[in-house]
Amino acid sequence: MLFRVDQASSVSIADQLAVQVRASVADGSLAPGTRLPPARELASALDINMHTVLRAYKQLRDDGILEMRQGRGASVRADAGAGTVRLAELADALLAEARKLGVTLPDVLTLIQKRG
Repeated sequence: MLFRVDQASSVSIADQLAVQVRASVADGSLAPGTRLPPARELASALDINMHTVLRAYKQLRDDGILEMRQGRGASVRADAGAGTVRLAELADALLAEARKLGVTLPDVLTLIQKRG
């Protein structure tokens, strides 16, 4: 997997990395179980701070795309795939819209449950 970052971009480097991993999972380039490079190694290769890589990995872990284990690094979760990535994007969009409208998270969850 080849990562690229644009230092001049208004998008944070951590977000740039996270977007690239999400896209690779969605298109199948990164299959479930695939290990990502260690944060220190990737940071060195991209000439960025290791904590920036860890921030991207944490974001992806929180989105259910990666699993991280002490001493074993980060890998694509077995249940991660295009559907997981797309649903996470839709959930982010829904929550952003709800915030704009002043709708609380419990109200959003209630709305979803009524439709399920």
